[in-house]
Amino acid sequence: MSNAQLGLLAGLLLALAAITGGLGGFLLAAVLGTAAAALGAHRDGAIDLGALLRGRVNG
Repeated sequence: MSNAQLGLLAGLLLALAAITGGLGGFLLAAVLGTAAAALGAHRDGAIDLGALLRGRVNG
């Protein structure tokens, strides 16, 4: 199991713990799952989140 898959699973489990139900719970699960999958993919080296966090430098 890759870090991206592990991150997705962890995010979904955290969302299940925080769900109160309804549409809000579904949206929370989607946001936390996506964030965890992105962090896992970053750890795998598949994407570079540092590029998103760095500001643009005008030369």
